[in-house]
Amino acid sequence: MANRRDLPAGFQWGAATAAYQVEGAVAEDGRGPSIWDVFAARPGAVRDGHTGELACDHYHRYGEDVELMRGLGLDGYRFSIAWPRVRPSGSGAVNKAGLDFYDRLVDELLAAGITPLPTLFHWDLPQALEDGGGWLARDTAYRFAEYARIVVDRLGDRVPAWITLNEPFVHMVYGYALGVHAPGRALMLDALPAAHHQLLGHGLAAAVLRERGHQVLIANNLTPVWSASEAVADVAAAAAYDALHNRLFTDPLLLGRYPDLSAYGVAPDLGGSVRPGDLELIAGAGLDGLGVNYYNPTRIAAPTEPAGLPFAEAEIEGVPRTAFGWPVVPDGLRELLVGLRDRYGTALPPITITENGCSVDDRVAADGTVHDQPRIDYLAGHLDALAAAVAQGVDVRGYYTWSLLDNYEWAEGYHQRFGLVHVDFATQRRTPKASYGWYRDLMTAHRVSHGR
Repeated sequence: MANRRDLPAGFQWGAATAAYQVEGAVAEDGRGPSIWDVFAARPGAVRDGHTGELACDHYHRYGEDVELMRGLGLDGYRFSIAWPRVRPSGSGAVNKAGLDFYDRLVDELLAAGITPLPTLFHWDLPQALEDGGGWLARDTAYRFAEYARIVVDRLGDRVPAWITLNEPFVHMVYGYALGVHAPGRALMLDALPAAHHQLLGHGLAAAVLRERGHQVLIANNLTPVWSASEAVADVAAAAAYDALHNRLFTDPLLLGRYPDLSAYGVAPDLGGSVRPGDLELIAGAGLDGLGVNYYNPTRIAAPTEPAGLPFAEAEIEGVPRTAFGWPVVPDGLRELLVGLRDRYGTALPPITITENGCSVDDRVAADGTVHDQPRIDYLAGHLDALAAAVAQGVDVRGYYTWSLLDNYEWAEGYHQRFGLVHVDFATQRRTPKASYGWYRDLMTAHRVSHGR
């Protein structure tokens, strides 16, 4: 039976963070406001009114954090670049001080022997662009390509590969359809133009990266979709959900077309947002890798209400749960990866797991240690499932756990801890957890076993 020790010799080990979740310094050195600054300041929007104003203070403590990465033995570090730090209004003047920060970070990573893997957009849209329509406006896609060009022109001599977008499905649904994330719009199906314009932005930015010889990835949040029963209505509901969550953001990239959304009463042009040539542009630049963010499967039943969405989420019973309440199903990762291979065949590029991890109710013990065995169990189970997918022929090149540090967990504020390193948000003290040592030892043993 395959396990994590069987992963191939060149497998890349990493950890991930995102700018708004760790950097802080939201009003320093010319950074402009993002949609998350504005959303978090709205009463009741974020649990206990928490904001990312300080977060992990990574903007000032990045040297300390890179030393933690060096001690961990990472091959790569996935981080995001804050668009409002680089171009505060989303267009117009470039903020040199913002670019200088990422310049220093990249140099520090390389000096530590760690490959930087930047994400260009991880949900922190400049508020000025949101005021003009945000991702509902086609113009934002073109501003994104301009921003990509600015960043790659500064850092591209040292950065080989780039992720354009992080989880466009989650950003569209939580930010524009349900309103529980920034920018806080509750438009339901009228949010679908935000899907197309994010993908258009990806295509435009990918062309910029490609013309400069860089590798291009996108990080999609994907989930295996389970029908609640074999009943025809439940199976149809599961197919409708799969089309929205998984295929809406993957079919255009790999097949050059949107999936059938007729269950939602939506035409293939997504409310008129798709124009001639768009899908060719989205698929045309190609992908060097597909980033997969996996946390859990989703169980779907037919809706009980006659109106509204064509699906209803159902409970997954009989499995452990994270502190966030998410079901823990490691084999769901194997199922997802094999399913992608079967669905897309030769159109599927190599895969990198760009996020996988869990929230645990971590506490610092009296002796200063943090014993987070549930996280170790979670990571071990998912890495074994990943190895099983590789044994079944899926081409997976690397694994980035979420997250390096405890950080600002969006609408949950500082209540959910995903990190390998505990952060005391009052003092900014960093304490490596037991999982930090476990992950370090796993990576070391894997390299030794392959003569690295």
